[in-house]
Amino acid sequence: MKSQQRWNERTRLMLTLELAVVLPAAALVILSALHLNSIQRDKGIQAAFQRDFNQMLMISEKEMNHKAYDLIDDVRNEFPNGERACPATLDRILYDHPYMAYAFVYRPKSGLLFRARRHPSDEAERMEQDKLAGMYNGWIQISYKEMVTDLERMSKKGQRYALGDWLTRDDKRVYVTGQAFLTDDGSGGKAIAGVLFDPDYLHDQFFPEMLDTMLAHQEEKGEKNHVVMMLRPKYDYTPMITSAGWDGGKPEVERSLEGAFGGLTLAIKMRGTTLAALEQHFVRTSFLILGAISLLLTGGIVLTHRNISREMALARLKSDFVSNVSHELRTPLSLIRLYAETLEMGRLSSPEKYQEYYCIIRKESERLTALINNILDFSRIEAGRKEYDFRETDMRELVRNTLESYRYQIEQNGFAFEEKIAEDVPPVKVDRESMARSLLNLVNNALKYSQDQKYIGVSLFRDNGSVKLEVVDHGIGIPQSEQQKIFEKFYRVGDPLVHNTKGSGLGLSLVRHIVLAHGGEVSVDSAPGRGSKFTIRLPLDTAVGAKNPAMA
Repeated sequence: MKSQQRWNERTRLMLTLELAVVLPAAALVILSALHLNSIQRDKGIQAAFQRDFNQMLMISEKEMNHKAYDLIDDVRNEFPNGERACPATLDRILYDHPYMAYAFVYRPKSGLLFRARRHPSDEAERMEQDKLAGMYNGWIQISYKEMVTDLERMSKKGQRYALGDWLTRDDKRVYVTGQAFLTDDGSGGKAIAGVLFDPDYLHDQFFPEMLDTMLAHQEEKGEKNHVVMMLRPKYDYTPMITSAGWDGGKPEVERSLEGAFGGLTLAIKMRGTTLAALEQHFVRTSFLILGAISLLLTGGIVLTHRNISREMALARLKSDFVSNVSHELRTPLSLIRLYAETLEMGRLSSPEKYQEYYCIIRKESERLTALINNILDFSRIEAGRKEYDFRETDMRELVRNTLESYRYQIEQNGFAFEEKIAEDVPPVKVDRESMARSLLNLVNNALKYSQDQKYIGVSLFRDNGSVKLEVVDHGIGIPQSEQQKIFEKFYRVGDPLVHNTKGSGLGLSLVRHIVLAHGGEVSVDSAPGRGSKFTIRLPLDTAVGAKNPAMA
C-alpha cells in the first residue's frame, strides 16, 4: 500500500512536470524547428534580403536621377531664348559647366545649332560630333511637332524628356545621356533645346561617386557595409562601373534604370558571399542553438525532477522520523510508568527489588534524555547554533563511564560485550557530552540491527598521532553503495529489519557532525551479513578554542 502511494506521488510529480515544463518546452522546440524548416524551404532569408536590396536600388536610382536633374537644371536656367541662342552663348554655357559635353537648339526656321565643349583635336572626335549633330538634326526635323507636343505634356506633369545613346570611341562603347526641353524661338514659336553629359565625367566621376555615396549611407545608419554595387549596360552583363570591393560573381538583385539613365542596369550583391550561403549559415546556426537550448532544457528538467524527488523523499523521511521518534519516546516512558506504578502500589517484597526498579527507571530516564538531546542537538545544528565546549578529557574514563551507564541495556538484550581500552591513550580536547552521545549512538545502532549473532565490541587505542574509537558488531551489515548515505540525516538502509526497527535516522548524522567539529573523521567498514565496524578518529594535535561553533 505504501509502495503504491509513493508510486502515485511520483506519477503526479511527472504529470506536473510534463504539464508545467516539458510540454511548453517541447512545443517551443518543435515550433522553432518547423519555423526554421519553413524558412529554409521558402528561402525566407533570401527574400528578406532581396526586398532590402530592391529598396536600396530604388533609392539609389532616385538619388542618381535627382543629382543629374539638379545639374541639368543649373544649365537650363542659364539657357538663352530666341536670337540669343547663338554659338558664343552656347559655348559660354558649356565652358561654365564642364560636366556637359554638348548643347543644341533647334528652330524650325534656322535648323539645328549644335555645339561641343571641346573643339575636335583629331578626326575621331570630329566624326563623333558630326555624327551626333546629324543624328539629332534629322530626328528633330522629322518629329518636331510630336516632340513639342510630348515636351509640353511632360512639362505639365513634371516629367523629363531624357536623351540617351551609346557611342563608339576608340573601339569602346561609351554612354552619353542628357535632356531635351522647350525654349522660345524669338518669333512666338517653340524651339527644342537640349544638353548632353560628358561621357568621361559620367564614367570617371558621377557614377563612382554616386555608388560610394549610397554605400556610405548604410554605414551612417550603423550598419557595417557588406554589400557592393555595379552599373552595366542593359543588354550587356559586363560591369561598366563598380563600387570598391566588387569581387565579381553574379549579382543578387538588379534594377533597370529609368529617367536620366535609361539603358543602364544597377546591380547589388553581398561581398565575398551569396544570399543562399548566408541563409544556409543562418539555418545551421539556428539549429545548433536550438539543439543547445533543447539540451539545456532537458538538463534543467532532469535536475528539477531530481530536486523535487529528493524533496519528496526528505518530506517522507521527516514524516517517518516523527513516527519513529514518537515510538522511541513511548517505549521508555511506558517502562518508567510501569515500574513507577509498581513501586507506588507497594507490591515489591525486598529492598533489592526496589533498588532494581529505581535503577531501571533511572536508566530509562537517561535513555529518554539521550533521545531528546539527540533531537535538540539536531535542531541546533540545523539552525547553526550548536556550540561545543572543548576541554582536555581522559578518553579512557569517558568511554568507561559511558559504557557502564549503558551496560544494563546491553545485557538485558542478551549481547556479548567486549571492551578494550588501551592504557597509553593520552588526554584529548573534546566536548565530553557530545563524544559520549556519539559513542551511545553507535552502540545503540549495534543493539538495534543485530539478529542472531549478538556481539558488541568497543576499542579505544592510539594510532599514528590520533586516537581511534571503534564500535564493532556482528549485525546485518551495510551494503557498499549505502555506506556514505547512512551519515545523511533521516536516511535509513533499505533492509527490511531496518524499516521494521524504530529509529529517528539522526544518530549517525549527529555522530558525523560531532566528529567533524572535533577535527576528526568517522568511517565504516561493513558488508551485508558480516557486521559493521564504525571508527572515530580524533587527531591529538587538534587546536580548538574553549567554545567552537559547529557548522550545520
